[in-house]
Amino acid sequence: MKFRPCIDLHDGRVKQIVGSTLSDSARDALTTNFTSEHPAAYYAEMYRRDGLTGGHVIMLGPGNGAAATSALAAWPGGLQVGGGITADNAAEWLERGAAAVIVTSYVFRDGRVLEERLERLARSVGRERLVLDLSCRKRDGRYLVVTDRWQKFTEMVVDAAALDYFSRYCAEFLIHAVDVEGKCAGVAEDLLDLLGQHSPLPTTYAGGVATMADMYRIRELGRDRLDATIGSALDIFGGSGVKYREAVAFNGGQAVE
Repeated sequence: MKFRPCIDLHDGRVKQIVGSTLSDSARDALTTNFTSEHPAAYYAEMYRRDGLTGGHVIMLGPGNGAAATSALAAWPGGLQVGGGITADNAAEWLERGAAAVIVTSYVFRDGRVLEERLERLARSVGRERLVLDLSCRKRDGRYLVVTDRWQKFTEMVVDAAALDYFSRYCAEFLIHAVDVEGKCAGVAEDLLDLLGQHSPLPTTYAGGVATMADMYRIRELGRDRLDATIGSALDIFGGSGVKYREAVAFNGGQAVE
């Protein structure tokens, strides 16, 4: 298990947002935990210096292309990129320096999987450079994949069968537990247990990490098979629960006083 970094972009700036509040139709309801004074490239350069690979740059809506491009240029081959990725533009993002592209909404319509789009994506960029974002919210006791900035429920249940199905098309999964994402109130333990048991691919979990104790809990519940990202709790994003140096040291099996 390792810590993977993130750069979340909204309106061209690096932010930490409570994901469940994202919505085009209700912008006033958006809950923003942090807005950085630094550009995206600043964080990418930091991650490069510390040898942190496999992190993700997520474009939350329009107006983030330039910022994402600058981050990829600062750490070429070190970051994945997601947000508005389609079969038509995926190769362009790889050319800009992304290690892989992250896709969700493009492969769903009216709550259903568009298998032909999955196949087209896998052909256009190669399965080994495709990450599927199966971020999910809980409804009626089950985790369902959500799309369109995590606002629309699909009919796809995140379970062993779904993970096996999607693994045919991609090399990794990125899974936000949207109900706890950005709240620094603890991780989704039942989801972690499910992923630890059933994910057949490298998987990055995100959501709810408040302290380093949560990282060790992820390691335990995920059977040391899941990576994890930390957002609003990190001091570099205005948080007080986790020092960035602690997260970097975690990857080396070190403790930070």
